[in-house]
Amino acid sequence: MKRCYYEVLGCKKGAPISEIKAAYRKLAMEVHPDRNQGDHASEVKFKELNEAYDVLKDEQKRAAYDRFGHAAFEHGMGNGHGGAHPFDFAASFTDVFDDLFGEFMGGGRQRRRQNRGGDLRYNLQVTLEEAYRGRRVEIKVPSAVACEVCGGTGAAPGTHAEQCPTCAGHGKVRATQGLFTIERTCPQCHGNGRIVKSPCQPCGGAGHVQKERTLAVDIPPGVEEGTRIRLSGEGQAGFNGGPPGDLYVFVSVAQHAIFQRDGHDLYCHVPVSFVTAALGGTVEVPTLDGGRAKITVPDGAQSGRQFRLRGKGMPVLRGGGLCGDLYIEVAVETPVKLSKKQKDILREFESAAETSCQPECDSFFAKVKEFWNGGAKN
Repeated sequence: MKRCYYEVLGCKKGAPISEIKAAYRKLAMEVHPDRNQGDHASEVKFKELNEAYDVLKDEQKRAAYDRFGHAAFEHGMGNGHGGAHPFDFAASFTDVFDDLFGEFMGGGRQRRRQNRGGDLRYNLQVTLEEAYRGRRVEIKVPSAVACEVCGGTGAAPGTHAEQCPTCAGHGKVRATQGLFTIERTCPQCHGNGRIVKSPCQPCGGAGHVQKERTLAVDIPPGVEEGTRIRLSGEGQAGFNGGPPGDLYVFVSVAQHAIFQRDGHDLYCHVPVSFVTAALGGTVEVPTLDGGRAKITVPDGAQSGRQFRLRGKGMPVLRGGGLCGDLYIEVAVETPVKLSKKQKDILREFESAAETSCQPECDSFFAKVKEFWNGGAKN
């Protein structure tokens, strides 16, 4: 005895069609034979489910079922057939597939498939100075563009592409195998829905040709490593009148000989003589904009001492004129290749010191001595 179609779908009598479709879609995914291979019970449930949906999704069939039940499709009532309800499983599933997924697959109604062109990537390296100032860069990009002779149709001038006779312009063909209907790309038109009998000579019927284009790219001040700049519509040409893709320019910033970048800030290591570090003095340092700045090194400065120059770093991207800072880090340089006279002066300097002038050395070796003494006790 057949179960109630509403019971099969888990819906109440009078449920809206949207609820019936949602219920069918959920159950169809659960009991689909492809997900339950070898399970005969799932195959029976799937067929029962499709039979119920085939009736309830149709207003006239549903009205007859609500009034007469299963008898509406027996003894010739409502279908013009003698005998049992002539349920075509493959045809019904094809209709159901169109109802639920047609909008994603073209629904079998799209006569001409317009395909968007592919996106392109271009890797662009700029100097740190260019990233600081910003600039307009011209790049050459090889890409597919619409053929000017045929206007992108692929057909020779004076002719036009015709509807594919194999798929009737759908771009896909269906084949029924037992209980299942398989859909695949049309082998004759390769999914285009059209065929070109007289192809355009310059593009060979493809509708597009390879061409190197020169494009201008605006690099904004403060651009960072890995920044992606999108040029809309500058990618590969579309097919069958479809829109072109986009071009994405990925920016990398080259290493600099003097400055190191950390976000919006810049760092510069400046060597100073041990005399300047000991006695103090003024040191002239560069800035990335090509200018110069002076820093005052106090007496007794040690390696690693930093001096901050506000606003001399990188511009903040879309920061309204804000800039980072420049940090000057001094490194005290030990002299090399000293003459005998210079060595004698240094020895005299060391012996003439009445008190220690190297507090860091004294502090370190005091800790070392304490460590050794403590180790001896243990």
